[in-house]
Formats: sequence, C-alpha cells, structure tokens
Amino acid sequence: MSDPIGKSSTTAPDPGPVRDQPAAHPTELAQVDVRPYHHPAAGFGAIASTVKHTMHEMGMFRGASTLLKVNQAHGFDCPGCAWPEPGVDHRSHAEFCENGAKAVAAEATTRRVTPDFFNEWSIPLLLEQSDHWLESQGRLTHPMVLTEGASRYTPITWEDAFNLIAGELRKLDSPDEAIFYTSGRTSNEAAFLYQLFVRLFGTNNLPDCSNMCHESSGVGLGDTIGVGKGTVSLADFNLADAIFVIGQNPGTNHPRMLSALEAAARRGCHIVSVNPLHERALDRFAHPQHVGDMLKGGTAIAELFLPVRINGDVALLKGIMKEVLEEERRRPGQVLDRSFIAEHTSGFDAFAAALDAASWEEILEQSGVDLDLIRRAAQIYIAADRVIVCWAMGLTQHKNGVANIQEVVNLLLLRGNLGRPGAGACPVRGHSNVQGDRTMGIYERPSADFLDRLGRTFGFEPPRAHGFDVVAAIKAMHDRRAHVFFAMGGNFHSASPDTAYTAEALRRCRLTVQVSTKLNRGHLVTGRQALILPCLGRTELDTQAGGLQFVTVEDSMSAVHSSRGGLAPASEFLLSEPAIVARLGRAVFGADSRVDWEALAADYDRIRDGIAQVIPGFEDFNNRVRQPNGFVLPNAAAARRFVTATGKAQFSVLPIPRIELAPGQLLMMTVRSHDQYNTTVYGLDDRYRGVYQERRVVFMNQQDIVALGLVDRQVVDLIGEFRGERRLAPRFIVIPYDIPRGCTATYFPEANVLVPVDDFADGSRTPASKSVVIRVVPTDSPDQSRPMSHLSN
Repeated sequence: MSDPIGKSSTTAPDPGPVRDQPAAHPTELAQVDVRPYHHPAAGFGAIASTVKHTMHEMGMFRGASTLLKVNQAHGFDCPGCAWPEPGVDHRSHAEFCENGAKAVAAEATTRRVTPDFFNEWSIPLLLEQSDHWLESQGRLTHPMVLTEGASRYTPITWEDAFNLIAGELRKLDSPDEAIFYTSGRTSNEAAFLYQLFVRLFGTNNLPDCSNMCHESSGVGLGDTIGVGKGTVSLADFNLADAIFVIGQNPGTNHPRMLSALEAAARRGCHIVSVNPLHERALDRFAHPQHVGDMLKGGTAIAELFLPVRINGDVALLKGIMKEVLEEERRRPGQVLDRSFIAEHTSGFDAFAAALDAASWEEILEQSGVDLDLIRRAAQIYIAADRVIVCWAMGLTQHKNGVANIQEVVNLLLLRGNLGRPGAGACPVRGHSNVQGDRTMGIYERPSADFLDRLGRTFGFEPPRAHGFDVVAAIKAMHDRRAHVFFAMGGNFHSASPDTAYTAEALRRCRLTVQVSTKLNRGHLVTGRQALILPCLGRTELDTQAGGLQFVTVEDSMSAVHSSRGGLAPASEFLLSEPAIVARLGRAVFGADSRVDWEALAADYDRIRDGIAQVIPGFEDFNNRVRQPNGFVLPNAAAARRFVTATGKAQFSVLPIPRIELAPGQLLMMTVRSHDQYNTTVYGLDDRYRGVYQERRVVFMNQQDIVALGLVDRQVVDLIGEFRGERRLAPRFIVIPYDIPRGCTATYFPEANVLVPVDDFADGSRTPASKSVVIRVVPTDSPDQSRPMSHLSN
C-alpha cells in the first residue's frame, strides 16, 4: 500500500475491519448528529435557514425590509464576503445569499449587551461560554472599561476612554510599542483615517486580517505580474470557457459566487474543482430565487473534481502543465500562446526545463491525484480559449503559499490567459473590504511613493521603517516589546494562530482596546486594562455634524462603491469608526494637531478628498462614487502592462514541496462550517458536510481511522507537533469523511491553538493554518504525558 503523503509517511498498513482492533484504551464515544446532505447547495435549505436566522434575530418586518437593502445601489454593502455585485441594471431585489443574510441578521439583531449584562457576568464566567453563546447575546451598547485587577467591565464615558488610550500611548518609550490592528469590515474612509492617525503617531505597526489570509496572493501576484490583486471582472465570468476553482469552498465562504458559476455552467463553460474535500456546492447548486430550478434539482456545477492532498497543489499544477507542454510538442504552435510568451513574459525557457525535469512519480505521489484526472484537467485547459483560475485560502495558508500562487500564474501564462476578456487570476477575498483596507494604506510595509504622497498631503514626515505584521505583532507583545494593542474590529485572539500563545501575548499588554459591534472572546482575553468601544454597524444610519453620511468599500474585483445604512443605531452611545478615530486623534495630538479631526469626522467627503490626493485611481472620488455602479480601479496587469523589474510577467521555477510525515502523523487543515463567518459562529450546524450541533470534530479518511486504531465518533485529542514543540486541542470527535489519506480537517477557530506562530509562508508570513502536522490520540491516552509547549486555553 502506498504511503498517504510522501515516501516517509508511515501510518500503519490497513489492519482490517475496526472490530478486529484491540482496545488499547477505554473507548469514549460521543453522540453527534451526522446526516449526509444529498440536496443541491442553496435551494430550499438556504431559504429555510435564512428565514430562521432572520426571524430569530430581527423579526419578520425588520428582517425583510433590511435584507432588501443589502448590496443595492442606495442600500448598504453586505458585511460578509467581498464578491462583487452585478451592475444596477442586472441586480435582483434580493441580492444576498444565505450567509450574507446571517451576517446582516447578526448585526441588525434586536438583542442588546448593556452595562447590566456586564454587571451580571464576570470575565471568568464569560470565559466558560462558547463563542456561539457570546456572539448570540446581541449588540454592544456602551463603552466599557476593565480596570486593572477587576473581574467585570464597567461603563466609561467616551471622553474618559479616549483620555485613557491617549495617556497609555504617551507613556510609551517609542510609537513602535503600540500595535494597531484592522479587520476587513472597516470602510475605506475609516481605514484611511486610521492609518493616517497611526502614521502621525509615528509607526507602521498596522497588521491586518489580510496577513492571515490572502497575503500570499498579494505577494505571489505582485512578484510575477506586478499587481497584488486579481485581474478579472464579474463580466469575465460570462465569457470564460473554463474556470478552475482551487482551494476554495464558494458554497460556504462566498455563496453569491455560485450564481456566476451556475450561469457559466449553463452556457457550457467547463468548471474544475480542486480541493481535498468534496464540497457539495460545487456539485450542484439550486438558485433560491429560481423556483423551477430548485424543483428540478438545481444545476450541476463542476464537471471534474480533483481530490488533491493537502498542499499538493504545486505538484498537481505541474502535472497539468507537463501535459500542456507535451501536447504542444505533439502539435507545435497550436497549444502554447507563443506570441504572448515572447512579448509579455520572461523566464519561460528555465521554467520549461525545470518542468521537464519534474518526475511523474513525484507529481502523482505528492498531489495524490490519479494521472487520468490530471490529463482530463489538462485537456479542459488546452481546449479553452479563455480560462479563469479562482482560489482562496486553500492555496495561501501553507509554508509555500506564495509558490502556490506563482504556480497558478505559470499555468495562466502558458496560453496567454492574462489581460484579455474572459481570462485571468481571481483571488476571492473573504471579507467585505479587506482589499479596500489594503488599498487605503493598512499595511505594515507601505511603499515609499505612498508615504511621500501621504506626507505631502497632510504636511508631515511619515515613518519609513517597516512595522509589525500579525505574526510579528504577536511575538512583540509576548516579548513585552509592545504594550498597547488597538483593534479596529475583528476578533484578533481567536483569528490568530497559536491562540494560547496569542492569549498570553495579549495579557502581557498594559492596555488592549477593541472597536466592536458584538461580544467575542477577544474582549475576555485582555491586557492589564481593557476597553470595549462599541461602533455603528454597516446596516445603521450614520449621522454626523455635517448630516447623514455614507462610506465606501472595494470588492474582490477592484470595484469601489458606496454603502448607506438604513436602521436606527442599536444605541445612542455608539460612534462610527471614523468618529472613533477622529476623537482618538484629537485626544492624542491635542489642539495643535496638523489634522482637523473634527472636520473630517463631520463630513466624510473631506476624507474622500484626502484619499483622492494620496491614492492613484481615486481622482474625483466624491463624484465618481456617487454614480450608481461606482467605479473600477485601474489594473495594469489586466491591460497586459506588467509592472515588474523586467516589465514582463515572470515565469517562476518552483520545487515540488515535500510533505514528510513521521509514523502516526497526519496533516490537518482548518476550515469554516456553513454556520459561521470568519470567527463569528452563527450556529452549530454544517449542513453541507452533514454535521449538526457540534463543532469540535475532526474529519478523517476511514482508512486512517482504522489504521490508527480509532472508531467512528470516538473522542480524541489532537496533538500538534512542530520543531519539537507539542500543542494540545482536547476532546474532538472523529467523523469519517471523503478526504485523502493522511489528511484531516477541523473547524477554525477551535483548532487554531494547534497552528504554530512560527510556521508561516515564505515571503508573505501568512500562518500555515492548512498545513498543521498533528497526531490523533484517544482522550486520556498515555501519549499525552509528554510535556506540551502550549495548551488549549
């Protein structure tokens, strides 16, 4: 029998049926509801789930009226994913998906977390509750403070809160001892004002959620085609002959993408799915707004599924490209786009020579995909005149995450699938404005040109030294080189790798500050002092001194458009994110500040005027964004202008990653359930994978379960192993699943404790959350008597 991953992987040979296994330890089994889901994705199931969550959180009238404003020209942008909307002439009245409806319902809930709640619940009691319970308590209503030594939050005035932050910032020996994190839900206006404040304060310590997800995409694309963003528009999906969806589960993470894939499949576009898990949404999709389609069982989406091993993508792509080169040699001049390669690329000869040297034995071994399937995928690619490759974190969160993206670019370059209609690169961002935040300057390594323009516009000299990314920020706090942590949204503690280590890092700060809409675990894992600053949500009216305001966002395809909330704020004590930054700026810099913070907060047009002066592509921002469809930012690579050192797109020569596992080890990836968005857990079901009312599960291949002497539903502990360190995530439940041998999957963030803080992608420093080496052992196994470097908190 072949090894599950690589030659040195040595899980035991299949010993036969489970009943023949000797019971080395008492077997603890758990009751968990597992029912395989055989229906199309979306469809009646999505309708029922949407109605349930909407009624539960908002009620019928408030819910229906709010959802009809989602992603509309004069409504608000969904606080969920960054998939773009069609033009206003092609937009439906219900331009939202099931998960978007959950996000809106969660934000627009009628439940409230008031000071009385914190008077009743101490921090120790709250720490005993689940993430789902914390999220379900409702909207935060008042600024709250946790004083040093206290066990409960108490109310604080906004003025006192800002004075507390300003006082702690002034105590620092260097501005670099403060860290300013940003979530991807922050608007362009808030993000721009925030980075301006941080750089006026004197640091580039601006880690953000992109560091943990698509940083590898930005680096890989930037190095090869000169632009760190995707090159396609939504219209390109109407023209593509083939679409490859790699390391991505649109049904759970970007459900509105399924509409574009459905339309493509219906007109004959060939769709290929590459993923260790067979995701239901890429099998069959039933559009919830098309009753006839639902009654007929939906539309088949992917015609070919390649069950790649975890992190076997480079090997798989090399196999496809070897077939492309071999077909070119059989039909010279008819397969490769020779004119594009000659005119627009460099490095092809070295790339081709290295590809020829790659052995089929290694490709098949490391990818785990049969040769026949690889050849079928190659023939789809060769036969298609226009190809789009989409991906998400299944490619980016590995040590070789940047190389994964560069290999995707290699594939696109072979047949000129960049810079023409219906073809290109499509990294699908998982948060509503994570791409816009980066465009606005939320980046720890800003370019000199950006800093020059920012300094000229606002009359100061910005700091030039690179700041901390997420990994560096965690280590700086842990080493007591940083003392103040300020988070503009998000749940940094739970989203980060090595959560026990991260928790200790946060607890070593003098002050932690969270700008939030709802309660999460990040409010409970704090520095010696902590603040909760409650802010307006995307769904709410934003009225400032200059009148009713709107904000803007940038989607995955570089389109910028407005967002206007319509609900009354959840509390009279909420501030908008721009107002929070402005008031913090005034508190820190005082009356002598070179920035008129109050004027900027009073009228967001003034913030947009500043953006227009600093960031190319935003000229005449205020007029252009008021157009019904907004505007699209320029993309040089999409016009076949490659801003690289050679002025051309670059072929990359990349080794096949060797995944070496010791006896008994498995490779784990973290994934989302269908009832969550990032760290926000809406419910305990994962409908498409057929698991209900449970999240502490580990999906395993049945043969691996047998080989390790385990059984279905057994309670086990997961032990992460990295450079001699061991981390523990206790009491998970074994679930047999269709996943390649040697591979496992667990939910994020429950398994984040196993992701080492020092294991990250070369070049991008994205945590390798989808390449975690673990052992699966029965709970209370003697194997756990060995010391653990970090334990689940």
